[in-house]
Amino acid sequence: MTTQAQGLHSHVLATLGLAITAGEYPPGTVLRTDELAQRFDVSRTVVREVVRVLESMHLVESRRRVGVTVLPTASWNVYDPQVIRWRLAGADRPRQLRSLTVLRSAVEPVAAGLAAVHATPEQCRELTEQALGMVATSRGRRLEEYLVHDIAFHRVVLNASGNEMFARLGDVVAEVLTGRTHHHVMFEDPDPAAVTLHVQVAEAVRERDTARAEELTRQIAVGALQELDVLAP
Repeated sequence: MTTQAQGLHSHVLATLGLAITAGEYPPGTVLRTDELAQRFDVSRTVVREVVRVLESMHLVESRRRVGVTVLPTASWNVYDPQVIRWRLAGADRPRQLRSLTVLRSAVEPVAAGLAAVHATPEQCRELTEQALGMVATSRGRRLEEYLVHDIAFHRVVLNASGNEMFARLGDVVAEVLTGRTHHHVMFEDPDPAAVTLHVQVAEAVRERDTARAEELTRQIAVGALQELDVLAP
């Protein structure tokens, strides 16, 4: 695929993905390949490629002589990072953020407890480095820099758990944290108490204190839910 074709593909995919997840095309809506090609001024090949991607996310279903049918929300792959990104960009953002944060609150404390058992010395070191990076960027409205360390910290926790299912949620957590930042569902400077808790989690994992690592991470999740009550009610 040429650079131009890739650009057209990305544009059509993003436009349709956002429209479907925002409810502009309700479930049962039938989209015609020819009409989409004409609307976006692209080839039918580009449209077919886009439809294949949307099918892989279970947003649509393509049938010969019927067309491309938009599927109900219950069918969507809601763990797909791109689907999460689109949903966070829409009007349903507060509910989506809360749903994802509740998921994190169920998974990450357990993952942190497991990390206190299974983390390698390298993972312990990286966890501490990322926590200190969060401290260093937590003042002066440096949210983009803070985000890099925040994502990396939580990826390490999930990976260090030793559970491949938890590890696969790294991209989901990354999209949640990114969405909160880019859609201004964050204070201009992160909550100092939350930053301190991340440092303490790193210490608990390094010290192999399972109960403390789990409890501190649970406090982080509770704090994140409380922030949503204020910033995205």
